[in-house]
Amino acid sequence: MTESETLDDAFAVVGTDTNVGKTFVTAGLVGWLRELGSDARGVKPVQSGYPPDDDAAFVADVCGDDSAATCPRRLGPALAPAVAADVADETLEYETIRDEARSLLAESNLGVLEGVGGLRVPLADGREVIDLVADLGIPAVLVARSGLGTLNHTALSVSALRNRGITVSAIVLNHYEGETLAERTNPDVLVEMTDCPVHTLPPLDVSEPSAVVTGVREHLPPDVFPERVVSGGASLTDD
Repeated sequence: MTESETLDDAFAVVGTDTNVGKTFVTAGLVGWLRELGSDARGVKPVQSGYPPDDDAAFVADVCGDDSAATCPRRLGPALAPAVAADVADETLEYETIRDEARSLLAESNLGVLEGVGGLRVPLADGREVIDLVADLGIPAVLVARSGLGTLNHTALSVSALRNRGITVSAIVLNHYEGETLAERTNPDVLVEMTDCPVHTLPPLDVSEPSAVVTGVREHLPPDVFPERVVSGGASLTDD
């Protein structure tokens, strides 16, 4: 880490790519924790493509509470943050992104950092999303697609995270329907390839935002959360 303090009760939700479902998983996990009495908060360190894209607003809407998510910096162009800032002629500094994320995560007893696109998306000053997770010293839940092609992308992402000292607590294969042979075999193959727990999340009905929380809670087990979140005192059942 770049600073001495640690974030014992925070973790990241990162993705193999953009549009794999990080925001849905983040919203569901934050909402699940808040239903159990935590003041969990989702933190999107920087949002590009704004508007209409506003992932923090979606998480807050799902949780029914504006305090459930925050984003300190938004950029207009729908590009990687470093590129979006350059195109928009705006200043974006990595140290500011890192320090704001650390502060916001620490303000809640459970902070959930949502990644921006894939792991190697440029943030600023030559640093990437994976650098931010590593510098914050937090474990990660990796969200990936369910179908053909996910073995390569997911295994490479797990390797990249581990090479930076980042613990991968679980893989979530999003939008899982099991309609193809690739989908049905991918979970077991990924367990063998990565030695990570692999969970599947079916398409969720988002006509009612709170249904995202219900769907995530009903289809993902409590051990999707990093072990140190649970050992730190989070009760993940209603018992």
